Amino acid sequence: MAEETESMQSAVESVMEKISEKIHGHDSSSSSDSDSDSDHEKPASPSSVKAKIYRLFGRERPLHHVLGGGKPADVFLWRNKKISAGVLGGATAIWVLFELIEYHLLTLLCHISILSLAVLFLWSNVHTFIHKTPPRIPQVHLPEEPFLQIASALTIELNQALELLRDIASGRNLKKFLVVVAAFWVLSVVGSWCNFLTLFYTSFVLLHTVPVLYEKYEDKVDPFAEKAVIEIKKQYAVFDANVLSKIPTGPLKSKKV
Repeated sequence: MAEETESMQSAVESVMEKISEKIHGHDSSSSSDSDSDSDHEKPASPSSVKAKIYRLFGRERPLHHVLGGGKPADVFLWRNKKISAGVLGGATAIWVLFELIEYHLLTLLCHISILSLAVLFLWSNVHTFIHKTPPRIPQVHLPEEPFLQIASALTIELNQALELLRDIASGRNLKKFLVVVAAFWVLSVVGSWCNFLTLFYTSFVLLHTVPVLYEKYEDKVDPFAEKAVIEIKKQYAVFDANVLSKIPTGPLKSKKV
């Protein structure tokens, strides 16, 4: 009997030890889970949050979205180097033809048309002698919708430009007036240095070089741009207080009875 009672007591003690181990293990796991949850729920400290970075022109979107996205932005940012290099090379070839070789547009179009028609005409007539299949000339039909969309977009832009010029001419905004006059003056000076084709080609090259360089070094450029913008705003505030605020603008409004 004594041995049975001792074996029963040892079995009960082992069972109690297992139960206590399970309880402690569950408590430790629940406490660790609660600690991890509390760690996840804790807000990030102010030191870990990065300060808002100044971006050029106050933009908050990536440069790819600022340039309109899609294929044009891919070309300007050299996402596909072969396409970008081909477009820039084609523009360079056109500029060399018209500017350096002094080829005329009408002459170039006529020569290309003569050469193309001559090759197709001769091929269509001598294919039986050289045992080649005749050329399959596709039937070209231009859709109206793209041209209508382009015309509509140009009409909207022209109307907005005319409305802006009308607002400036009415004398309501002196700041816009000075900006537009300065822009026209800069264009006139640049136009005296080169013709329209060279100006267009230079702008085209800048569109293919400046955005990709800025995207690569924007973290270094933006701090300098921020300092420059702050300094320009200070100088403009001084100029506005000393000069612009003393100039009467706009028509005088009649007093209400």
